[in-house]
Amino acid sequence: MPAGARQSSTIGVSFDGMSLTCRVSLSTIAKLCVLAVALSCATPLLAQSQAQSTVPHPPDTLKQQQSNSVPHPPEQQKPQTTDAEEQPSTTFKVNVKLVNVFTTVTDGGGSPVSSLKEEDFQVFEDDKPQKIAVFHRESELPLSIVVAIDTSLSTRSNQKLELESARRFAHAILRPIDGLSLFQFSEIVDQVTPFTANLQVIDRAINRIHSGAATALYDTLYLGSDALLERRGRKVMVVITDGGDTASKTSYKEAIREAQQAEVILYSIIIVPIENSAGRDIGGEHALIQLSRDTGGKYFYASGLEQLDAAFRKISDELRTQYLIAYYPSTRLGESGFRRIEIKIDPATKSYPDPADLQVRYRTGYYTMPAK
Repeated sequence: MPAGARQSSTIGVSFDGMSLTCRVSLSTIAKLCVLAVALSCATPLLAQSQAQSTVPHPPDTLKQQQSNSVPHPPEQQKPQTTDAEEQPSTTFKVNVKLVNVFTTVTDGGGSPVSSLKEEDFQVFEDDKPQKIAVFHRESELPLSIVVAIDTSLSTRSNQKLELESARRFAHAILRPIDGLSLFQFSEIVDQVTPFTANLQVIDRAINRIHSGAATALYDTLYLGSDALLERRGRKVMVVITDGGDTASKTSYKEAIREAQQAEVILYSIIIVPIENSAGRDIGGEHALIQLSRDTGGKYFYASGLEQLDAAFRKISDELRTQYLIAYYPSTRLGESGFRRIEIKIDPATKSYPDPADLQVRYRTGYYTMPAK
């Protein structure tokens, strides 16, 4: 078949005729030329249309397109912020820490006083007066209590009495919202039970206490404080010991730092046959006394069951009559590592007949940065 006939057949012409076939071919060529010119003119419009197309792109292409069309994320805009604009935001962030100070006030006989009002207290940080932001009497905040019992050889004769007194304390103080964790310590420190308000669990844990050999007192103070660190509300540690330390890997400074950082209130019950007996190791004993004072707690001497029970009763009474005083520091927290706190009773108060007779206990300060 002639070449032209094949082309006519291809383009769908049903009759043979060279002149018609040529006309069709030229017409088609003309149309293609016009179409080519139109496409060349429309190329910029097509490119713009393609850029605005809503057809899905592969993830990488889409990300690249979005990075050119959406606003920059905040971290890319930060360099454009002036120092004057940045300063107020930074200052606000470092001053939002609310400093909680649980405060105990007692009269001349050591009995708790619970009748004071917010205006009766004066708060200072590094000698600068502070404005009280939160004030509560008889705080209903949950209690988290670590009871740590010395089970070393030197306390074995008193161990049964200590355990029974601790059991009565747990039964008297715990509410459903509270939690108590029992520790035993000798040459090692063992958390016998996690924090719980279940008295049956606590009783079973007390029954499992067993004697050891040496005494890791500072390790106990550190690990007990660490267990309380993430707890909410009031955090208390009660340590029953003869005060010696013969096996700790933790130093006294590390122990007190951890206790201050965890906002622990330490009560020490020091077991001695005779309070002023000569010849005993009093290094750990003095450390307990100082740490109790620095954390707003108290220390007691006990030589028998009656004194043990009396110490636990006083601790229980204080925990029921504490004041919560909280403030926002007036000075930026980043300007010093440790802040000293001082709380005074206004001498002109009308809430108590003889303000000079009152004793105020509270933690003496706090660290603005955690230990490294």
